[in-house]
Amino acid sequence: MEPFETVEVKTDVLILGGGMSACGAAVEAAYWAKKEGLKVTLVDKAALDRSGAVAMGLSAINQYVGLKDSENTIQDYVDYVRNDLMGITREDLVANIARHVDSSVHLFEKWGLPIWKDDDGKYVHEGRWQLMINGESYKPIVAEAAKNALGMENIYERVFITGPLMEDNVCKGAVGFSVRENKFYVFKAKAVLVAMGGAVGIFKPRSSGEGAGRAWYPPFNSAASAYFTIKAGAEMTCQEVRFIPVRFKDAYGPVGAWFLLFKSRATNAHDENYMETRATDLKKYGQYGEVKPVPANLRNYLMMRDIEDGKGPIFMRTEEAISAIADLYQDDPKAFKKKIRSLENEAWEDFLDMTISQALLWAATNIEPDKSKSEIAAAEPYFIGSHSGASGAWVSGPEDLAPEEYFWGYTNMTTVNGLFAAGDASGASSHKFSSGSHAEGRIAAKAACRYALDHKGQTEYCNDGEIEKQKENVFKPLQVFEAAQHLSTDPEINPGYILPNMFQMRLQKMMDEYAGGVSSQFKTSKPGLEKCLELLTFLIEDSDKLGARNSHELMRCWENRHRMYQAIAHVRSLMFRDETRWPGYYVRTDAPEISLDKWHCFVNATLDPQTNEWSMKAVPIKSMNV
Repeated sequence: MEPFETVEVKTDVLILGGGMSACGAAVEAAYWAKKEGLKVTLVDKAALDRSGAVAMGLSAINQYVGLKDSENTIQDYVDYVRNDLMGITREDLVANIARHVDSSVHLFEKWGLPIWKDDDGKYVHEGRWQLMINGESYKPIVAEAAKNALGMENIYERVFITGPLMEDNVCKGAVGFSVRENKFYVFKAKAVLVAMGGAVGIFKPRSSGEGAGRAWYPPFNSAASAYFTIKAGAEMTCQEVRFIPVRFKDAYGPVGAWFLLFKSRATNAHDENYMETRATDLKKYGQYGEVKPVPANLRNYLMMRDIEDGKGPIFMRTEEAISAIADLYQDDPKAFKKKIRSLENEAWEDFLDMTISQALLWAATNIEPDKSKSEIAAAEPYFIGSHSGASGAWVSGPEDLAPEEYFWGYTNMTTVNGLFAAGDASGASSHKFSSGSHAEGRIAAKAACRYALDHKGQTEYCNDGEIEKQKENVFKPLQVFEAAQHLSTDPEINPGYILPNMFQMRLQKMMDEYAGGVSSQFKTSKPGLEKCLELLTFLIEDSDKLGARNSHELMRCWENRHRMYQAIAHVRSLMFRDETRWPGYYVRTDAPEISLDKWHCFVNATLDPQTNEWSMKAVPIKSMNV
């Protein structure tokens, strides 16, 4: 094994990640850095142009409040998010993003993003909060602004961050390695902003075999944010809140445009609309069963009930939706034909903007959306703090909105000094999506710059012994493989090491079977979770035997180590919350009901970095100050 050169980089503000929140952070931090003489550095394991959840493109911006035109109020958006998460949300964080998100959207348009306009020049809404866009180049456009703001000399691409540099409960940087060169990186900073996305690949995917690797959420998002904040000792929140999206089956194509723009309906195999036939099922969920729109998890749950009763498969009635819109022009055959063609183009473009594989699957299975219905299904669970999930770090709210218990000096700072979180990395503030993540990145970056200024005299991390220890740990999988490779003739099978793909399959199997994955119909129980935790304990021990043949597999080893810690936080939080708060995302069969009073709280988890022991607690929900 060739030696790895140690490269030390000193900066004031360190941004980790390359997605929408990191790009927002880069633009904002660059502005304040220039004014205050700070250095800002961004590190991404991929390349900024196509990094993050928007990498392949997007067909809509899902958060736009419309404050300029008085379309909605900040309170309207807070109410929407609170209801969709069944009452579990940090109102102060949601409101802070909502009051800033429109400015991010206007920046996108200024930078060149095509946003649909009607004949009067107004934005075309997919739904109340969503704007239609031509978004194949959404991420490159946003990334270009970030690169121009920071300068490429301050951006490190293809560098995988493995963990934090900690000293006296202060985060003073991060370490990682290049996936292209033999280099070990040590980044020393006054403030660190985590924006490395959420997690996929923890549960066994619905698509297997030839479809392995297909997911709704990008497969390269591997719990780096959760691992970094957990290992830093930060308090985590909502780790039990996983998200299960319903999407077109097998290729995970988006359904939002069909439901919101085309006004399509979903039916079971008997042509029944489960939202109508099972409407009475919503009554037991009190106010959350009565709100409009119905919370996403409850919509899922009604569909799952139909499947359990043998009424599947479930179909999106694309042919009905297109026909209903085109019928408005039926008195004019020429206009009717033109509208049908236009609607069909929009249907295909919805996939081509963001999920090309779904267009390929439609073509391969002879699906014509104006003539054929198409199957939809619930995906495997994901951990995502920016969409309809809420998992992430517990962060400080803004001083003017946050209740006293939720504010500790710097907006979006975790419970660890100098460590900030945005996007999927920050918890309890869901439904920020791409635009809100960008806005939250800007919010967190401004606070991180202020922290760096306030701590200009802070001594840099200087424990060389600990850095060497981390370096040895980072590259251990390469050494494990090299030492044991002679023990077998087939490198895929060896008693001396575990390759990362085998390790991940073990993780996915235990989570799928015991923690409520696809094969168990998203159901779990205390005994099942206890068994899962027992197996995860063995997996932690076996992670020391991860082996890597090259730098690519080394990255895969670390990705799966990161996923493992997210899985542990999830299982412990599921066990602690002794109710089924989000049927449709999971059901605790031994606690199947929602307890609106006892469990109307946040579930927070913390790993002690010194003892490796977890602590759990319930945190009261407070309304924001308005």
